[in-house]
Amino acid sequence: MPLVGTRPVADFASGPLVTAPATERWELPGAGILQLMYEIDSACMTSLLPPALHPTIPPTLVFTVTNVPESPVGSFVLAEVKVGSRSGARPRGLLVRGYCNSAAAIDALASRWGYPLARADCTFAKRYDRIEGAVHIGGRPVLELTLLNPDPISGNDVQYLANLNAARMMRDGGEVPRLVQVDPDYAFRSADRGKPQLGAFDPGAWGLAGASPSFPVSASYCVAGISLPEIRYLADPAKDPLTAVERL
Repeated sequence: MPLVGTRPVADFASGPLVTAPATERWELPGAGILQLMYEIDSACMTSLLPPALHPTIPPTLVFTVTNVPESPVGSFVLAEVKVGSRSGARPRGLLVRGYCNSAAAIDALASRWGYPLARADCTFAKRYDRIEGAVHIGGRPVLELTLLNPDPISGNDVQYLANLNAARMMRDGGEVPRLVQVDPDYAFRSADRGKPQLGAFDPGAWGLAGASPSFPVSASYCVAGISLPEIRYLADPAKDPLTAVERL
């Protein structure tokens, strides 16, 4: 039998309420996207996911820090740690909790696309020999990412997972937990790969207790125009993967 998530659905009941589901795109030109992927200990591969999702084998975490210089709400830095998963046969990244340094971006991304974000000191830096992203809460590092020795590649060599954001939606007259699918489009200007280095990661700060990165898989940095889409699909975290998907 295929493995499915065993995480209690109650864990998804406190996500942000999507009050204005996106019906038009947001364009984010010239964004810098730093992404690392790590395998994690298989002991937690089902406990991080709800019943609606299958774990990937091997299980993975995807760490992303995105520097957005221009958006409808100004500039911001967005940090995400997503659990590699599958919704049916389709690869997805589950985001339980992320961080951002802009209150305006947090409100807009939550109300329109269900991003479960909190305010934190999110930073991004690009140097000739490395690209770095970090998140600090009260001066304490909860994430530090580095791509070392960047080497140019084609943007066609980079692939990003569509998000499943842990949020709440109004359905049948009440607020219910839903996973909101967000699948942006990317127009690449440049891309690099390099050696991944995970300097700090606090699983509890990301709602991922028990996640233990064990083996680096990849690191990439891209400059791209990001187009955030209208919302079309949701998943009910309590249902099985074959019946969980809903179309708006």
